[in-house]
Amino acid sequence: MKKGLLVAFLTATVTVIASAQVRQEITLTDDWQFSQDKKTWQNVSIPHDWAIAGPFDKKWDLQEVAIEQNGETEATEKSGRSGALPWIGDGHYRRMLTIPSSYEHAELIFDGAMAEPVVSVNGQQAGYWAYGYNAFRVDITPFVKKGDNLLEVDLKNVEESSRWYPGAGIYRPVTLLLTQQTHLDDWSIYIRTVSQKNGNAILEVEGRVLKPDHNVFANVALVSPDDHSAVTNREIHINDDGSFHTTLNVEDAKLWTPETPYLYNLITTITDRKGKVVDEKCIKTGIRTIRVTREKGFQLNGQTRKLKGVCLHHDLGPLGAAVNKAALIRQIKMMKQMGCDAIRTAHNMPSQWQMDICDSLGMMVMAESFDMWIYPKCKNGYARFFREWSDKDITNLVLANRNHPSIVMWSIGNEIPEQWSEEGRQIAVRLQGLCHALDPSRPVTQGMDRADAALSSGFAQTMEVPGFNYRVHKYQNNIEKLPQGFLLGSETASTVSSRGVYQFPVVAEAVDTESSELRKHHYNGQCSSYDVQYCSWSNLPDDDWVWQDDKDWVIGEFVWTGYDYLGEPSPYDEYWPSRSSYFGICDLAGLPKDRYYLYRSKWQKEDHTIHLLPHWTWGKQRRGQVTPVYCYTDYPTAELFVNGKSQGKISKNPKERLDRYRLRWNDVKYEPGQLKVVVYDEQGKQAGEQVVSTAGKPSKLKLDVWTQHDAEWLKADGEDLAFITVSLTDAKGTVIPDANDRLTFEVSGAGRFEAVCNGDATSLESFTKPTMRLFSGQLVVVVRSDKKAGNLTLKVRDSQRKISETVTLKTIQ
Repeated sequence: MKKGLLVAFLTATVTVIASAQVRQEITLTDDWQFSQDKKTWQNVSIPHDWAIAGPFDKKWDLQEVAIEQNGETEATEKSGRSGALPWIGDGHYRRMLTIPSSYEHAELIFDGAMAEPVVSVNGQQAGYWAYGYNAFRVDITPFVKKGDNLLEVDLKNVEESSRWYPGAGIYRPVTLLLTQQTHLDDWSIYIRTVSQKNGNAILEVEGRVLKPDHNVFANVALVSPDDHSAVTNREIHINDDGSFHTTLNVEDAKLWTPETPYLYNLITTITDRKGKVVDEKCIKTGIRTIRVTREKGFQLNGQTRKLKGVCLHHDLGPLGAAVNKAALIRQIKMMKQMGCDAIRTAHNMPSQWQMDICDSLGMMVMAESFDMWIYPKCKNGYARFFREWSDKDITNLVLANRNHPSIVMWSIGNEIPEQWSEEGRQIAVRLQGLCHALDPSRPVTQGMDRADAALSSGFAQTMEVPGFNYRVHKYQNNIEKLPQGFLLGSETASTVSSRGVYQFPVVAEAVDTESSELRKHHYNGQCSSYDVQYCSWSNLPDDDWVWQDDKDWVIGEFVWTGYDYLGEPSPYDEYWPSRSSYFGICDLAGLPKDRYYLYRSKWQKEDHTIHLLPHWTWGKQRRGQVTPVYCYTDYPTAELFVNGKSQGKISKNPKERLDRYRLRWNDVKYEPGQLKVVVYDEQGKQAGEQVVSTAGKPSKLKLDVWTQHDAEWLKADGEDLAFITVSLTDAKGTVIPDANDRLTFEVSGAGRFEAVCNGDATSLESFTKPTMRLFSGQLVVVVRSDKKAGNLTLKVRDSQRKISETVTLKTIQ
């Protein structure tokens, strides 16, 4: 079909829909009221996290617990385990719904509400869901009347129900769906790539019409990403139970990959015999195949590749659990620039917005479900609901997400204690079978942390993709007992570091042992950015890469974690103040740590990496002291200079643990001035250089703006965000690496201050107040657009230095 004809076809379809009022999908963003006591109400927008404003306090969810996953046998006080924010308690939301008389069916789709949401309409309970992380639907047709209706949502968060910060409130979107009595069941529509070869693909499409009659047909059109062609099957027979099925033959199919994330529009239309549209649904999807085998490993579209993945918790740092598209895009783009091509949604169901963005930007996804089954890891966790709700939750996870091409496997659990038992093996078989029944196109996995027990019980052997968390020294034994012939590093590394913090002496060690340098000194609740510290149950990135590079049967990894997250502050889970993690490749503000460039040097194949550490601005006490220098680069050889004096030319050494993927000069003595590294390619030719200088006196504030539009403007929709990195520098632009000045922020014009974060896991400053101290010389300010066009101006002040800086963004409708 030519483009002009296709546009005419789609325009005509939209016109019919509008005139017939067959469907509306309304995101219920504004006009909500929120209360914790049902006495005092405030106006809010959804998504909303009512706990993120704080204050931080040791008393919130204070737990006396032994973390078995960390090998602990005695319970101790864990003060920041779930983020030290006031997320425990009840939350209540209400708003009015207006139902036009032209619609016969009304439905609410919740993408997630924390926790145990009870949905009422006009004073009558219309629905309930136990799991705060899952999407669920509520048919409110029996409870509504034409005109205005009162919608109420009551939530309950209980103590010790999470091992990290879960958030609080309706933290994901709510959609009102209005249709006629005869309508498509949206989650029944399933698009599956059966095969692809020589540029052609075969797709199967199925769905279900609710309350059908014998006078309606289904029509399916697949519109290509360039809008130049469409494959259309018309008048598809609808069975008595409402189901229908068809096959599409797609010529010159454009395949979805992380490098080429092509998306098609699948338009499913229900019409009567006269051609009148009864209902219509448009779904973005992609054409791609997935296979995992002993011989070829993980294959996308028939091409073997190793997964270069990271694990992500659902919180967005200073924004909390309230999901936001711009923040998600920033996360995904940052990871892709590092060379990452996959995300594990640890340890729970993802948001639809996150999957939409992974589809469009090209990020493969392991969509996870649970952190526990029957045995509770924390007193009031999901184990309370598992027996009654697990099948329902897996069903909703798969049905709501199976048309996303980005999702390449399902995960039915993380470090499940039952992995040693026959009962656990049977549960794994059941849940994996349920995933396959709902979606036979994807493999199923889970992350196992007790390899010996899981192999002895047969638990690991039942999994289509056996995933192992850490303990790479057991990989060889694991593979010898696995009939699958391959394994996945479902959770790897857990290296810990604080951005811009360097500790001496530099010792590669497990930092949660009594003998560790960190445990001896505590280092003010910080970890070293030399990237040589890890937990006793984990390891360094270098250890994982040896197995991935040397063994074809290791099909990839998911690093713990891509970003720091609120809660679980290992190795400082008994130290206060400490309320967020150190595992991230980026910090809680989204700023890259040094480790970002180590992964980039290994994963990023399109651009070269040259990164020197540490900074070179130390006080008099370090003059003449040994201060090791590392270079993270994909080049094999480099020479280091201090103030023009060579410190030696070295090459990577595959025989040494820390020298196979890094270049290290361990005996450099500090003197102020200039570090310079010159790198050489495989032929010995000079290929690039980087310079790090000693900073002078603090002189100015530098503001670097990030928006999802790759330009300094925002969409005037009330939801778009800009992230402004603020750095204190000297006159030449060198960051003052130990600066902790207090800054204040003022936003004027067409927007408002949203949040601020400096990435310091020990900071108890509120994210939502317009002031914060720098950490390692930097922080990130988040501003939100208004719903009007104009100019948004951020002014940053440093009263101590008597300096300020402003930046102005346009907001465009």
